[in-house]
Amino acid sequence: MVGPRRLLPESTPRLRFREMTLDDLDEMAALLGDPQVMAYYPAPKTRDESLDWIMRMQARYAEHGHGLWVIETHEGEFVGDCGLTWQSVNGVPVLEVGYHVRAGRQRQGLATEAAIACRELARAEFAPTLLTAIIHPENIASRTVAEHLGMTHIDDDRAHPWIVRTVMGMRLGPAATA
Repeated sequence: MVGPRRLLPESTPRLRFREMTLDDLDEMAALLGDPQVMAYYPAPKTRDESLDWIMRMQARYAEHGHGLWVIETHEGEFVGDCGLTWQSVNGVPVLEVGYHVRAGRQRQGLATEAAIACRELARAEFAPTLLTAIIHPENIASRTVAEHLGMTHIDDDRAHPWIVRTVMGMRLGPAATA
């Protein structure tokens, strides 16, 4: 049985995307285990939880053709992850763009740059659709990235047990043709 076509965003001026592999465990465990990066999650992730994260992304690539991808510089420096995943907002499935950037590389526009590439992939592959970013209400940096994508507050997700999350979103139309 052949799965869906595997998707990957276009490279940006500073970043490239690739699927996560088990070889990324050290970098992903450092990223997801960093209290600064995970400040708006219930807790940083353990190494085992980071391994589970990678395995879930691999399952999403196989099932949907997309997930969170590793983002790295063109020179191969690990920056974080960014991508498209199906999530639930108040029990309704939505396409979300998600992003995590290493603490030492934050505030350089890298999350925005990667998320724009993902937005454009979503526009090309899924439009018309609603693209969302599900954000802890105190995470101003993440909200700013969503606003740079053109998103506005559209809802509050009350289905999560630990927080009422802010849902930013934008309706994507088909990509313009040249």
